[in-house]
Amino acid sequence: MAWWKQLVLSTAVALAALVAWIAWMPEARPMLERAGVWSVLEGSGALDALAAVGITPAEPARPAGGAPPWMGGGTPGVVAAEVVEVTRNATVSAIGTGQALRSVAVTPEASGRLVEIMVQPGQRVEAGDLLARLDADAERIAVDRAELALDDARDTAARLQRLAGTASEVQIRDAERAVRSAELALAQAELDLRRRDITAPIEGIVGFVPANVGNQVTTSSEITRIDDRSVLLVEFLVPERHVLDVVPGTPVMAQPLGRFGTRLEGQVRNVDSRVQVDSRSLTVEAELENPDDALRAGMAFSISIALPGERLPAVDALAVQWGRQGAFVWAVRDDRSERVPIRIVQRTGGVVLVEGALEPGDLVVREGVQTLRDGGEVDLRDTVRPMAGDDGELPLGVAPAEVTLSEG
Repeated sequence: MAWWKQLVLSTAVALAALVAWIAWMPEARPMLERAGVWSVLEGSGALDALAAVGITPAEPARPAGGAPPWMGGGTPGVVAAEVVEVTRNATVSAIGTGQALRSVAVTPEASGRLVEIMVQPGQRVEAGDLLARLDADAERIAVDRAELALDDARDTAARLQRLAGTASEVQIRDAERAVRSAELALAQAELDLRRRDITAPIEGIVGFVPANVGNQVTTSSEITRIDDRSVLLVEFLVPERHVLDVVPGTPVMAQPLGRFGTRLEGQVRNVDSRVQVDSRSLTVEAELENPDDALRAGMAFSISIALPGERLPAVDALAVQWGRQGAFVWAVRDDRSERVPIRIVQRTGGVVLVEGALEPGDLVVREGVQTLRDGGEVDLRDTVRPMAGDDGELPLGVAPAEVTLSEG
């Protein structure tokens, strides 16, 4: 098809759409009048031509008692909503893994053969409790030999003391040194014997015991692991913009991912001294009390911290309008409408938190905005209040702004 045929067809379709709009849409005439097109149509005789074929423009809706507001025949009636001030709370959410307050891998202090194991997995022990024993025959013999050597040294020193008139001072000092050396040898032998006993270094719960009686073990062999889980520590990350908000003692809420519906209260224990460059996040450690021993090290937790936020004006969502320059609202001041530009901060439910030249108690139009102009008179017919609590907190049913992180 030639280009001129396409042009003629497109023009015909556009004219048909314009005629249908003028004939059936009541708001067509006011809009064309404001644009200056209606007078052109009247002057060109286009409207008379339409009337000749039985097409008449639709009459615009008029309020009782006169012409429509946009033609100067009356004051537009509006319904306004009150501006309220609310707190924009921020909740930092993260996933972390629980760790025991203290966790110790128990290893022998000497090499040898395991001859006895006294504990079972899951058993609670106190610091110093005996867990296992190594063979100690050689060490007992060494203790006996050291005791004999000490007795002999003490007898020699006592004999020389009785012979003080005939024994020289050098002999007496040598005898005293021999006694001291024998005492140290005995102490070393007793220490070697004690090291054949494997004891609990801390209070806690015994884990699996991978070793068996008869195994030959060394100082690097793990006999078992003891966890002190009276308190669980959970590490997680928060964005660097909250560096000044999260400090030791800040309350946290935790929920074990494996136990839906269980919520635990805790607090921040430690905050790292530097921000991680790769993630621009700060490492935070929280502590959760575990008095009933229901939590385990290694469990995953969802952590949330409610941080106090800024106070912002909130408007009814129906009051927010859009123009070429962005969002705005129509404020009612001294019975006149005023266009107020705004920046939307957060939209939640039926309330919008904004930044703009608005104060608590101001009125913004939520119904009847189609007929308003800047500085025009308005007829305020009703006032409503956004669904906000009297305490100034976030409106009912409105969730706080949330930052979600993943474990580092």
